[in-house]
Amino acid sequence: MGDTTGFLKIKRKEAGNRPLHERICDFSEVEQVLNSEDRMLQASRCMDCGVPFCHWSCPVDNLIPEWNDMLYRGDWKAAYDRLNATNNFPEFTGRICPASCEHACVLSINDEPVTIRENEVAITEKAFSEGYIKPSPPMERSGKKVAIIGSGPAGLAASDLLNKAGHTVTIFEKDEKAGGLLRYGIPDFKLSKTIIDRRINLMIEEGLLVRTGINVGREISAQEIINQFDAVCIAIGSAQPRDLEAEGRYLNGIHFAMDFLTQQNKINAGKISPDDNYLGAEGRKVLVIGGGDTGSDCVGTAIRQKAEKVLQIEILPKPPEVRLSDNPWPFYARLLKTSTSHEEGCERKWSLSTVGFTGYDNRVTGAEVEEVEWIIDDGRLTMNTIPGTRRIIPADLVLLALGFIHPVREGMLSELGIELDKKNNIKTGLNLATSIPKVFAAGDSVTGASLVVNAIASGRMAAKEIDRYLRSH
Repeated sequence: MGDTTGFLKIKRKEAGNRPLHERICDFSEVEQVLNSEDRMLQASRCMDCGVPFCHWSCPVDNLIPEWNDMLYRGDWKAAYDRLNATNNFPEFTGRICPASCEHACVLSINDEPVTIRENEVAITEKAFSEGYIKPSPPMERSGKKVAIIGSGPAGLAASDLLNKAGHTVTIFEKDEKAGGLLRYGIPDFKLSKTIIDRRINLMIEEGLLVRTGINVGREISAQEIINQFDAVCIAIGSAQPRDLEAEGRYLNGIHFAMDFLTQQNKINAGKISPDDNYLGAEGRKVLVIGGGDTGSDCVGTAIRQKAEKVLQIEILPKPPEVRLSDNPWPFYARLLKTSTSHEEGCERKWSLSTVGFTGYDNRVTGAEVEEVEWIIDDGRLTMNTIPGTRRIIPADLVLLALGFIHPVREGMLSELGIELDKKNNIKTGLNLATSIPKVFAAGDSVTGASLVVNAIASGRMAAKEIDRYLRSH
């Protein structure tokens, strides 16, 4: 390391966020940018810790101490080359990853980890602005053709590596633009879609073929794709939302979170205009059911749409604010997370179970909830309802952010009769091969709903296995 005592001299300094009163008026990215000199100083805090737990914690095996050292020395190009060696899209993860690497950083023991995530995105943006990142198509083609079904992070990662390996890769995407969850699920204030376009355009210049507006299993049969290509990778994500079976569930005004988020992203992109089916929050009392990142994204979006009030509730207990003894360093800290959206004016409540909805004239007017308590029974958390705690929360727009349970089975998966596991995800072997010859799968369609960085890691693994398969057939 260039400065093994940098952490003793330099305090952690984050880039910070745009002023709250400014950012809630638009959908531009919230996070600001730290100047290059301060960013290099932040990289100097990466210590010679011997065992890089940050690397151990990173799903894509980023060589974090190495590129931090290069950044500290001012060699931004070398830093990007080392970063790109393990991560196809550091400009994505540098914006939206929960940074398990920082939780595992040795300096995190004293709550002062290196700003790894911010360093990552700074290196990548510098590489783009300085022209270090240029199209680099393969020198020769293998003559093999690969179809990637789905263009989310797993599909894009698999496509990138397979194209670079010399195979002719075609992505099939059901929506009108590639990007999957990155484009349609994550709000612009966290990830600008120009960032996605920039990377995909680069991949197209390198020879990637992208066919959008094609829902495999409907517009074209999955078997036809298999017949036309030497290998196929299914990367359709886990898009079946978890529903809430409760009285009044189908009243107007109750929607899945992803429908709400996708609509706003399309409006921002100029693809649709608000109409009679607009799920707008303006002037409404918004209730977000579900305490995860998707719920937080709904909060930030509803606030920007000028909701009268936003409340987010969660059935699980409120997380602690400090690490507990059963959650030691260097594992990911299961702590109370306050997002930028929460800071913008959201009320939050925990340990509330939704048991039904009230309505008038077929439109939702409130949610009936009751308090629950969680106890440890035989080593497992068990939920008990608390008698006499039922009440109505007024709401005229309810967003269900309860996660996703498995990939959509109607269409391609049902047509192929592909084998599923007990959770109805695609069943694969260690090499990510499915029950269908020459068909592989990657990302959330295999693992269940997870992080973008995990999907990238899965896509990279699938690409390596598919490349190995093609070279042996």
